[in-house]
Amino acid sequence: MTAVKELLRDKRDGAALADDDLRAIAAGIADGTMTDAQVGAWAMAVFFLGLDARELPTFTLAMRDSGRVMAWDDVDRPILDKHSTGGVGDKVSLILGPLIAACGGAVPMISGRGLGHTGGTLDKLEAIPGYNATPDAELMGRVVREVGCVIGGQTDDLAPADRRLYAVRDATGSVEAIPLIVSSILSKKLAAGLEGLVLDVKHGGGAFMPELAEARALARALVDVAVAAGLPTVALLTDMDRVLGRTAGNAVEVRESIEVLTDPAGADPRLVEVTLELTRTVLDLGGLGDADPRAALESGAAAEVFARMVAALGGPGDLLERPDAHLPAAPVVRPVAPLRDGVVVAHGTRAIGVEVMRLGGNRAAETDVIDHSVGFSAIAAIGEEVGVGGRPLCVIHARDAASADAAEAAIRELIVVGDAAPADVPVVAEVVR
Repeated sequence: MTAVKELLRDKRDGAALADDDLRAIAAGIADGTMTDAQVGAWAMAVFFLGLDARELPTFTLAMRDSGRVMAWDDVDRPILDKHSTGGVGDKVSLILGPLIAACGGAVPMISGRGLGHTGGTLDKLEAIPGYNATPDAELMGRVVREVGCVIGGQTDDLAPADRRLYAVRDATGSVEAIPLIVSSILSKKLAAGLEGLVLDVKHGGGAFMPELAEARALARALVDVAVAAGLPTVALLTDMDRVLGRTAGNAVEVRESIEVLTDPAGADPRLVEVTLELTRTVLDLGGLGDADPRAALESGAAAEVFARMVAALGGPGDLLERPDAHLPAAPVVRPVAPLRDGVVVAHGTRAIGVEVMRLGGNRAAETDVIDHSVGFSAIAAIGEEVGVGGRPLCVIHARDAASADAAEAAIRELIVVGDAAPADVPVVAEVVR
């Protein structure tokens, strides 16, 4: 193999690297033979010059092969999963994973933590006392086989090249490059041994890629690389111009997820719609197109899978029956009245996510400790009437009065009240196959 320094020089100058050289770079990132400076140089070269249609699948598979690749030869269900590019109030995974399992699929879902304005699935699950959000491969395998679903974090032996490269990307300001996003997401999903994947690619004010054209380009790249790597994949472009559902935070989102699982008729309709559309899409990929996810949700079958998963991973066995007895509650709980009667016309979605972070419910830096109890609930939907003496804008959950005061002032600016409801926007904008 050509020396790493020469490969970095070649990529810097715009050359396409040979497959063996790309595999060597992934291996060098994983095993430490590439220095941090060299990994940073690789990230910046890819940021500016990209990877072509051959290089990107090859590098992604090499990232996958830098660690353990899970095998499910003894499982007689299709191995299916979903990935979201992140948003505010996005608790879909907590509902969708059990729903796929209730419809006949098996779900080894590798999820992540929140950073900045977007919430993380693992942070939500760690609001459940005792829940092991980072099970090792043996435990994950056993629970997938027994229950049908595990939602957990990336273990040390799963795509370790991605773990190191992501940390360097974060430090060098190269996170947003599409080839690096694609290889990061798909290396972990491919390492999970999937047979079908649905992608929820967000666009709008609360998304990492707010413009639809940017989100479409990312979705196209993800689908093309996944299919080239042998993983059937479809992406849905979904709206993140408003908070998804009625909560933003950790424990409050777990509560809302339980409410959806146990009483879907009373749940936020957009949250239910996007969850069912994503589920139908991935069930089709797995040959389970005849399954009825709405029936599985309404019958309580998905709720039963969720309860069994929580108990199998160390959480309370009666979480669904008594969520308030187990989930952390904030010391200060306060409704926020609007300054005038009217109709909600807009959400400052990204900034609402930032307010969750300021309350302590997310990380400004990776070393920050999360307060799982804080956030917002009962968030008024766009088109919903609110009033000074009636429906509040939301309910704040805060650790002290001072942070509640600051959040209250912010929310009155971020949940915008007008005279007439705006035209409805579909939650699913496009499908990329």
